[in-house]
Amino acid sequence: METVDAYNRLMEHGIRPSMQRIAILDYLLKHATHPTVDDVYQGMSGEIPTLSKTTVYNTLRMFADNHVAQMITIDDHRVCYDGNTDPHVHFYCKKCGKVFDLFKEQAPTMDRQFFCEGHLVDEKQLYYKGICKDCIAKDI
Repeated sequence: METVDAYNRLMEHGIRPSMQRIAILDYLLKHATHPTVDDVYQGMSGEIPTLSKTTVYNTLRMFADNHVAQMITIDDHRVCYDGNTDPHVHFYCKKCGKVFDLFKEQAPTMDRQFFCEGHLVDEKQLYYKGICKDCIAKDI
């Protein structure tokens, strides 16, 4: 079912659905772990031997630019991707490095672009940083 969802989402956003693009989006939809480019590449390279890390990088960036997936910038060294484009909050654990969805937390929404102190805002994201409940439980 996800493969059909991936194909349809690409078509809805005007992106030509090549086999690699469908496979990469399908991976994002099946793995809600907020994978990095390396995670996606390592997870798929066995299935698609011709896949390059550059293709994964460029495809994920294109998905983010076209609102097919969310790009979450944790810091200068870590960028991850989320196939769920519905507004929701993310939580980054500073101890284990995992990213979690917080669906019960109020997420910022945006109906249209707007100006704020002279800057054109065209995207809103919210994520928290701290220690996740699993890491807290390990320390007790």
